[in-house]
Amino acid sequence: MTDAPPPPYAGPQRVFSGMQPTNGLHLGNYLGALQKFVALQGKYECIYCVVDLHAITAGPDPKELAAKTREVAAAYIAAGVDPAHSIIFVQSAVREHSELAWVFNCIARMGWLERMTQFKDKAGKHAERMSVGLFDYPVLQAADILLYKATHVPVGEDQKQHLELSRDIAQKFNNDYEAPGFFPLPEPLIQGPGARIMNLREGTKKMSKSDPSDMTRINLTDDADTIMNKVKKATTDPLPLPETKEGLAGRAEVENLVGIYAAMSERSVDDVLLEFGGKGFGVFKPALAELLAAKLAPIATEMRRLNADPAALDAILSSGADRARAIAAPIMAEVRERVGFWGA
Repeated sequence: MTDAPPPPYAGPQRVFSGMQPTNGLHLGNYLGALQKFVALQGKYECIYCVVDLHAITAGPDPKELAAKTREVAAAYIAAGVDPAHSIIFVQSAVREHSELAWVFNCIARMGWLERMTQFKDKAGKHAERMSVGLFDYPVLQAADILLYKATHVPVGEDQKQHLELSRDIAQKFNNDYEAPGFFPLPEPLIQGPGARIMNLREGTKKMSKSDPSDMTRINLTDDADTIMNKVKKATTDPLPLPETKEGLAGRAEVENLVGIYAAMSERSVDDVLLEFGGKGFGVFKPALAELLAAKLAPIATEMRRLNADPAALDAILSSGADRARAIAAPIMAEVRERVGFWGA
């Protein structure tokens, strides 16, 4: 006779996601995350966080952290996240994140964390010099998600392993504390076209805000002239664009630019190649730059307007923290009780 499966989670369908306030946001953040954040608002209860606790694993300048936190919040709103509908807040403003992370540190196993490939990629040969926080990053991420009993998380390929860890931690907590179904096992919402935007100079590397060269990315605040210059200097090859998707094989930089055009125009790659196949980059690159400038200009304008009024942004973030805490505090109180803490 086998054990019955645990009961399914019966709570609300809720999405959690967040971004770090480090360097400025770029096109990859917009297509890979912000667009998805906006689309999910109509389907789920959405909680979007600026994850400043995660950011300090990279050692940002303390004098700039608060301003960069506001910039990310401004990007959320400028892209279309509605703070009256979705919760937008700052991670460190809800202290239950840190408290639940400690409980989960006592649930997670070293072997689980040692298998995390992102830490290996970031640490390289210098793992012993890395902070404990960077190693433990996925446990705090699990706490971020499960503190709100989020059922769905929009993830890219590089975060799927961390979400699996969140599921493992949730299951072990439920088992260890005889609380079947207490924490949901969050499901990934795999991002579709445009989710993986690559470096403009090297098509095998993901576009990154940490790359030392600004020419490798399109920033959300770049003006039309800057976008045109970056796209014109993006790495390609001497051949014309292929007429079919199969012709992109082995042409990573070309595939990236075509994928960007398709994502920004909300068209298929095949459709883009039907228009530009056989043409040179002297035709395609200006068309791509004009499309990017037209699509990003309203976002950049709104970000500048929001960033010019930090008090208004702070009011949105303060209200969001109150709403987030109203969900998190009762869940954390029940965790304390189940763990057996004094006074719970």
